[in-house]
Amino acid sequence: MGVERLHVDLVRPDRYGGAHSESFGDATNLRRDPGHLSAFGVEGFKQMIAKVVKDYPFKVVATTLRKAKTATLNDWGAICYHDGKFYQAKNRENLEIFDRVGGGDSFASGLIYGFLAGQDPQWSVECGAAHGALAMTTPGDTSMVTFQEVMQVMKGVGARIAR
Repeated sequence: MGVERLHVDLVRPDRYGGAHSESFGDATNLRRDPGHLSAFGVEGFKQMIAKVVKDYPFKVVATTLRKAKTATLNDWGAICYHDGKFYQAKNRENLEIFDRVGGGDSFASGLIYGFLAGQDPQWSVECGAAHGALAMTTPGDTSMVTFQEVMQVMKGVGARIAR
């Protein structure tokens, strides 16, 4: 496995397949306890990330938190580790999905935008989670949402914005 693949998995452990906790474990040689994936929640990811940052000097590690109830109904959130602290985005329960392709990429771009714009980690993870949620309400893997729409979702407007 190349360093590029490892870096992508550490930044977004859900990148390679739907069972992202297993992908994260594969990429880092960390394994979680056996059990059903739905039982592997926020605390499990925090433990994995804490182990990873002891071995790798990453400044930021983040992942989406998705619980797929059906193909069109998911719970959606995210966490971010930065400078020894964890930050968690608002969990969006029962998010109606139009097309889930691109949700993780949109999360990553929103998170990165926040840091590049000089925002704090909490704002950045909220921006990423909001952008990812909005992206999944449109078809395809390219975000079709505006910055204003992301800001509205961050303020509490639902992800199903009228267009």
